[in-house]
Amino acid sequence: MNGVPAAGKEASHEARALKAVETHHADMLRQLNGMAGLLTEAVEAGDANAEQGSQATLLDWCDRELVPHALAEEGPLYSGPRGKPGAKLLVEGMLAEHKVIVDLVEELRTSSGVAAAVAAGAIQRIFALHLDKENRLLMPFVVESPDLSLADAVAGLHELVGADEGQAVHHHHDHHADEHRHHAQG
Repeated sequence: MNGVPAAGKEASHEARALKAVETHHADMLRQLNGMAGLLTEAVEAGDANAEQGSQATLLDWCDRELVPHALAEEGPLYSGPRGKPGAKLLVEGMLAEHKVIVDLVEELRTSSGVAAAVAAGAIQRIFALHLDKENRLLMPFVVESPDLSLADAVAGLHELVGADEGQAVHHHHDHHADEHRHHAQG
């Protein structure tokens, strides 16, 4: 899959949406890597205060960013491809990964020491694999499918594209829709 928009779709809208999601994914992974690394370092150093602080910070981020991101994907981003034979199994596998990530967050919540560092590392690695599949397989499938639109799927959803980009994708999409309505009426 090369991510080339199907005929009839606005290539710039699809490209903007793809870039926004990929950028948000990279930001999320960078944040997760940093927090998981700090927790592991604190555990290795035997610093209980740093461990508790870094674990609390990571759990807060998982509750505010990671889990809402996964839940937001399950609606508009996954529903279209899930109904297509070429992506159904991929989406089913990615939904299973969401469950594993949520379960690992709960494991992190109830663990300490080495077990907490292991849970954080598992979240980090599974999320990295999950994002790679979304970026390389799922989103290009959506972009290339004539009756699916990545721009439509992520418009206004800051959980999927970040706060700033969510508004930009949504605003640009609305403006384009207004232009189409104007041309259709005129």
